[in-house]
Amino acid sequence: MKKLTALLLAALLMLSAAALGESAVFTDDLGREVMVPSEITRIAVSGPLPQIYVYGIAPDLLVGLADQFPASAEGIIPEAHIGLPYLGRLYGSANLSIEELAKADPQVVIDMGEPKKGIEEDLDGLTAQTAIPAVYIRSTLETAPQAYRRLGELLGRKAQGEEIAAFLERVYSRTLSIMEKVGDNRRQILYITGDEGRSVLAKTSYQAELIDMLTDNLAVVDNPVSKGTGNEVTMEQIMLWDPECIVFAPDSVYDRVAADGTWKLLTAVQAGQYIRTPQGPHNWLGSPPSVQQYLGLIWLTAALYPEYCDYDVKADVMEFYRLIYHCELTDAQYDALTAGAFLK
Repeated sequence: MKKLTALLLAALLMLSAAALGESAVFTDDLGREVMVPSEITRIAVSGPLPQIYVYGIAPDLLVGLADQFPASAEGIIPEAHIGLPYLGRLYGSANLSIEELAKADPQVVIDMGEPKKGIEEDLDGLTAQTAIPAVYIRSTLETAPQAYRRLGELLGRKAQGEEIAAFLERVYSRTLSIMEKVGDNRRQILYITGDEGRSVLAKTSYQAELIDMLTDNLAVVDNPVSKGTGNEVTMEQIMLWDPECIVFAPDSVYDRVAADGTWKLLTAVQAGQYIRTPQGPHNWLGSPPSVQQYLGLIWLTAALYPEYCDYDVKADVMEFYRLIYHCELTDAQYDALTAGAFLK
């Protein structure tokens, strides 16, 4: 049955390619040979993670959104891109609208991130249903530079992909070097989420990859969840952990803890050792864990270990926004983004 499906899919792809004109074979990171147009001018994405990646190299080619931009995108993302049709997601909420996808008429659908279980069947099935080629490019915090090289290869934008890749490689390599110097002197922290501050990003969870890389994450739980909302815990458990430093999610309780009788019992709050994660248009530490996590590498490393960091945080943040969001940040925008983001 699988062989028959593959043969039917191959025939469908050949017919689709003939209709599109010039075509080429792209070997994706699953080893699938996918026939795509030689010149790609219309792209859809499978979810919010690839949307951020692809926006960095080809915002002009996106025909729709898998995730609508948050309010914090105002002044950073142009209205024309914010107003693109909403197509939905292939994974997660799995609300991808085949009808809206067909209306948007992309030449290719791009999926990125860690390979999900059954991904080959999912992408082949999407193509069989829509006659739109679907490709997968692996992307993690570590492999983000190579992901941009692959995107550059696919989209005929190798120079742009290389420029982004070189910047990301510099940031990642520098962070590893700094953490080697930090050694065993990592800050003991909790990353607190939720409007009541009763959830944490648990150690070893998918969303906590960056936190675990830079800190001694005290949030050890039995069953770490991979959602950006984290694991629910009690205030009693937070008090037992009693971290020396707290990193609050953008929409959590940062503004309220100094006046809260319970929170004030924590060592970090008493010492003023707590900060808020910047967001604009996306959370700098994840949610989704896409390329904007490199902003987290730039900022959080310097926020927690300033004695080891001699680079210009503001200059690197502005360079990231230029490369990935195609936005020249103003001084006022930078100050607004990083309000509460550094230890006092």
